[in-house]
Amino acid sequence: MAPLRTAAVAVLLQWMLQYTAGRDVFLPAGPLYRVAGFSLTLPCAVVDYQGSRTQEFEWMHYREDANGKQINVVSTRDPGFSYAVFQGRVSSGEVRVERDSGDKARLVVQRLRPEDQGKYECYTPSTDVTYKGNYSTTVAVKVIPDTLQISYTRVLTGQPILEGAELKLTCSAGIQSQVHTHLSLTFGKRGGSGGEVISLGRALAVSPGSSQSYRKRYDDGELTLEKRSGATGPDTFVMRLRALQPEDSGAYFCEAVQWILDPDGTWQKIAERTLDIGNLTVRRLSESMSVTSTPIGRVSLQAGSPLTLTCHVAGLPGGRTSGLLVQWLKRGSLIGDAPAPGAGGGVEVEVARMSPDGAVSWGDDLSRGTGGALEKVAEGSYALRLFSARPSDSGVYHCVVNVYAGRKSPAPSAPSTFTQRSEGVSVNLKTKEVLVSAVAQLRRGPLLKRGCTVTLFCNVTVTTTGPAQVQVRWLRRPIPEPVVIVNGDRSSPTPTLPDEGTPGPLAILTHEGLAQVFTNGSDVSVDRVSAVGYRLRVHSASLEDQGLYVCQAEVWGQDPHGGWYNTQAKAESAVVTVYLYSRATDLLLIPLVVGVSSALFVGIVIISAVTCCFLKRLSRQRSQAEK
Repeated sequence: MAPLRTAAVAVLLQWMLQYTAGRDVFLPAGPLYRVAGFSLTLPCAVVDYQGSRTQEFEWMHYREDANGKQINVVSTRDPGFSYAVFQGRVSSGEVRVERDSGDKARLVVQRLRPEDQGKYECYTPSTDVTYKGNYSTTVAVKVIPDTLQISYTRVLTGQPILEGAELKLTCSAGIQSQVHTHLSLTFGKRGGSGGEVISLGRALAVSPGSSQSYRKRYDDGELTLEKRSGATGPDTFVMRLRALQPEDSGAYFCEAVQWILDPDGTWQKIAERTLDIGNLTVRRLSESMSVTSTPIGRVSLQAGSPLTLTCHVAGLPGGRTSGLLVQWLKRGSLIGDAPAPGAGGGVEVEVARMSPDGAVSWGDDLSRGTGGALEKVAEGSYALRLFSARPSDSGVYHCVVNVYAGRKSPAPSAPSTFTQRSEGVSVNLKTKEVLVSAVAQLRRGPLLKRGCTVTLFCNVTVTTTGPAQVQVRWLRRPIPEPVVIVNGDRSSPTPTLPDEGTPGPLAILTHEGLAQVFTNGSDVSVDRVSAVGYRLRVHSASLEDQGLYVCQAEVWGQDPHGGWYNTQAKAESAVVTVYLYSRATDLLLIPLVVGVSSALFVGIVIISAVTCCFLKRLSRQRSQAEK
């Protein structure tokens, strides 16, 4: 009984569906407001139909001024369906039907006319077995005047703009619509990495273009869009693109779009106008910027004279939009009229730098902070001044400029846009003739023993004009191992300082009379004992203080301003060998140690022999007792 009841219910439902369901046609809910001169698109869909999956569509228009009279517009099955008022527009394709699928099609009116206002009907001829349902539907369309206005205040002429400069584009746009509409505005670029640059949406939200570059520059504040409301006329939109890059070259345009919210809750673009602003060409800084230095070529000065080197930067965009890091670097040195060994080679060191915010810092020679200056003397000119040049200031100088295009205050870790350096300026500081010699010797006396004070003298002779001071440095190296003589059986120590390696410094007596001691284990002192004599004393000398000693003398001269400078005149003494002998008390310990060691050895031997014999005898007695 139950299966029969189930079958009856199924037949009843099928009958109800067959006789109650039917064809239905859908158009967007109206009324729809569209702008004259722009396109109208009406999508039409049919559902719950029978027959072929490809349905036909016919469109009719009912003008408000024609008392509801039907005017055939276009049909998918009948080429002659259109009335005369639409026939020419249909033939030219201005009015047409575009299929999305077999049961979906769109009526497209490319350019609306005021007389196109009215009701539009979408009708689908029946392919059903029985005539049921709705075969057409209508929607009201309102055609409003075109009031979208757009203009610009500056045209790009294509003249090159330097990399790092700022681009400012201004576009004015507005609408005076009878109905509530919204306006969006977009600045875009064609060519290269073209597309949207930045836009103000219909909800007044600013958004950069889809490219990663525009998004990053927007986040960094380099790309902005500002809206300035007009009091009585259109609004003004200002786009700023700071720090132009070569890839910003292209043809720029401004696009304004009018939007409306349809009754179905979707936003529709009802008017659009694009205005070409012109072409932009961004020229690379490397093609225009130049860095030079003065004086040119070679500069020769007497030691103690002031030295001024000026760095000139040209070819940068105006308006001070770019930050500069200016450095003066020096390589090598010059002595007299000839390059010193290694001049022009070796490591290039920084003398001074000026950061983009104007802060000046000095390189390794911090004393230059009081004896020199780096300053901006004019726009694009930076002067390095040494008030009293020293011989150590000789060398080849280069001005290096790092440009941060469009960034006045870059972050310390930010990479520069471009770096350029000037030609080298050779600076030769001539010094007065200085002759210097140094002789080191041990103080005469008994043999040196451990625990005594070792005294060495260094006699320095200086021949020059004007005031001079001497700085004496003492160095020591361990006594090398004896070297075997190939042509004999003897071996002899080498009493000269080997070339390889660097002797360890012991102490310095500076030209100012200050003592500096570098050794940790030994008690060392240095002093000046006469006009030409300098003394080194090693107190309570130990075996570690043995070695090969030399003294080095450097001559310092005085410049006209009273400052002291190293004349680069040096001399080194011959090697003095310091060997420490054992003390008498140490010699007395030798026989004592030998005697004690011998007695201990003899005692051990006797005890071992006695013990061995006693154990053997005890073993024999035990064996006899067991028998």
